[in-house]
Amino acid sequence: MNAGARKTQRIYLTLTLGNTLAASFIWGINTLFLLDAGLSNLEAFAANAFFTAGMVLFEVPTGVIADGWGRRVSFLLGTVTLAVSTYLYYVLWQLSAPFWSWAVVSVLLGLGFTFFSGAVEAWLVDALRFAGYDGGLEGVLGQGQMVSGVAMLIGSVAGGVIAQATNLGVPFLLRVGVLVAMFVVAFWLMHDVGFTPERSTHPLQATRAVFSASIENGLKNPPVRYVMLAAPFSAGVGIYVFYALQPFLLELFGDPRAYSVAGLAAAIVAAAQVLGGWVAPRIRRLVRKRTTVLILSSSVGAVILVVLGFTRVFWAALLLLALWALVASAGTPVRQAYLNDMIASKQRATVLSFDSLMGSSGGVVVQPLLGRAADVYGYPASLAISGAIELIAVPFLLASRQQHAQADQANAPTDTSDAEPPPP
Repeated sequence: MNAGARKTQRIYLTLTLGNTLAASFIWGINTLFLLDAGLSNLEAFAANAFFTAGMVLFEVPTGVIADGWGRRVSFLLGTVTLAVSTYLYYVLWQLSAPFWSWAVVSVLLGLGFTFFSGAVEAWLVDALRFAGYDGGLEGVLGQGQMVSGVAMLIGSVAGGVIAQATNLGVPFLLRVGVLVAMFVVAFWLMHDVGFTPERSTHPLQATRAVFSASIENGLKNPPVRYVMLAAPFSAGVGIYVFYALQPFLLELFGDPRAYSVAGLAAAIVAAAQVLGGWVAPRIRRLVRKRTTVLILSSSVGAVILVVLGFTRVFWAALLLLALWALVASAGTPVRQAYLNDMIASKQRATVLSFDSLMGSSGGVVVQPLLGRAADVYGYPASLAISGAIELIAVPFLLASRQQHAQADQANAPTDTSDAEPPPP
């Protein structure tokens, strides 16, 4: 990696660190925050579903901004939108507001995150290629995941401890402050290179063109299509499980106000994310096909969730949580690299945003469904059901493998004596 590529990587890691730190202040206590505001389990996860619905609604329009106005503009708009909507969440909590107002602001939160999804990753890949870097992406994306995990570890633990020492609203105010700081950092450091925005098209025409490009370069591309079709099940379950673990672990712990325990759950996920980011490129050196990693990640993760649903011992639940998070995290950089190697630069942010849209669409359905299951049958049963839903992703990943895409074996280990023979 030359000096220009290293500079790009440093900026990417800085943005990842700040953004994840800001977001993670509330990740360990978000469900508890919603329940404390007077919402039921169904309403709390329905609010989360409106958040993911906002991501579904705005992924393509914000993809237009990223590809038409620049990835830097998209990032800056994201920090502003997320800061404002987070503060509105704090106000709703103070007012014990009705559910409809939570639904509206949750959609705005989803809008804020769509400005980031696809844009930052596309900025990184294009800037690295512009700097002359032609190596595998797993290492760079894995380091990004490690930095994100460290930030999440710090932020989630701090958020839980601060909430227990003060109240559940303070971590939301901390998130607002860090987001404002990140706006300043990105304004000075982040510049689009290796990519020229096209601003000549009318916004509505551009949205239609982007949507068409997403279909053409995404769903109409068989190996990409099957990975995207797996996303609603794996991503939808992942979102629910992460937030359901907060009240589930507090039930096992026996103290409903031990917010630091909820922060500990998010911290374990963060630590697993760091380890997963470190492990991913090393696993890749041993496995010839990327889809092998993805299939194993989904299958093993699903089994762990089913076992977790039958666990009644707090420390055993923490161990299973760590294993589930590690398995999922190890597969994430491999999935990102697999998709990026099948997408052209011009449509990169668009297709990555559409992929995020597919994952979010699963969350819109899965979260209220599993939230209702938690109300009726309890959190343990809802976690076991989550594992069964995640298994549905595996046949789609197998179908992607059967397309024999070149990206499946890109940057594969040179020693393949123990690997399966190449397809005819």
